[in-house]
Amino acid sequence: MSATPDGATTEISLAVVDDDPMVRAALGMMLGGSSGIRVVAEAGDGEEALTVVPRSGADVVLMDIRMPVRDGLSSTEELLRLHPDLRIIVLTTFDTDDMVLRALRIGAAGFLLKDTPPARLVEAIRTVASGQPMLSPSVTAQLIAAVTRTEPADEVRGRAEEAREALAVLTEREREVADGVARGLSNAEIAAELYMGVPTVKTHVGRLFAKLGVDNRVQVAILVHDAQQ
Repeated sequence: MSATPDGATTEISLAVVDDDPMVRAALGMMLGGSSGIRVVAEAGDGEEALTVVPRSGADVVLMDIRMPVRDGLSSTEELLRLHPDLRIIVLTTFDTDDMVLRALRIGAAGFLLKDTPPARLVEAIRTVASGQPMLSPSVTAQLIAAVTRTEPADEVRGRAEEAREALAVLTEREREVADGVARGLSNAEIAAELYMGVPTVKTHVGRLFAKLGVDNRVQVAILVHDAQQ
C-alpha cells in the first residue's frame, strides 16, 4: 500500500494462499468487492506462494497454515526472511493451534479463524496493511498459555531460557516498557504508568524492536511471556 502526494493511501494488494480452491474463490469474491482491497494473487500451497506472492507485489497475505507440499509456517518464515515488509495473516481452524504461535514467533502479523466474519477479516487486513499487528498482546498471552499446556516441558524450559537471555540485554527502563507491551498497554498507558512522555515510550519501543530483533509488539509480548514460564 503506497501513499499519493496528498497523503492518501492507495488500495491494498492482497494475496490468498490456501490449498482449497473453493476457499480461495470465496475469499477472493468476498474481499475483492471490499473498498480499498484488491486480490492480486492466489496460490494453492506454500511452495507456490514463494514464487507467486513476491511477483504479485502484494502488501498483505492471507496464509493457510496447514497445506500439502509446503505448509504455511515454513512459507511464512521464508517470505518474511526475503521480504520483511510483507504483512502475513495466518488462517487456521483452531485458535490454539501450536503452529499459529510458531508463526507469530517468526513475525506473522496475526491470525484469524477461517470462519471469521467478512467485516472482521477486512478490518484485520486494513490493520496489518497500516503496519500494526492485528493481534493484541493480551490475546497472545492466552494463546501462549493454551499451547504451553500441551507442549513438552523441556521445550517450554528451552524457550524460557532463550527468552530470558534475549531480555537480559535490555536496560531496566526498557524492560519495564516491554512488560507494559506484554500486558497489552498502549504507549499512552505505559507513559502514564511509568511517568514518562509518550514520545519517550515510542523511543523505548523502537529500541526494544532493535535489541530483540523483532518488528512488532506481539513478538515482544511472546518473549516476555516465554521468559516467565
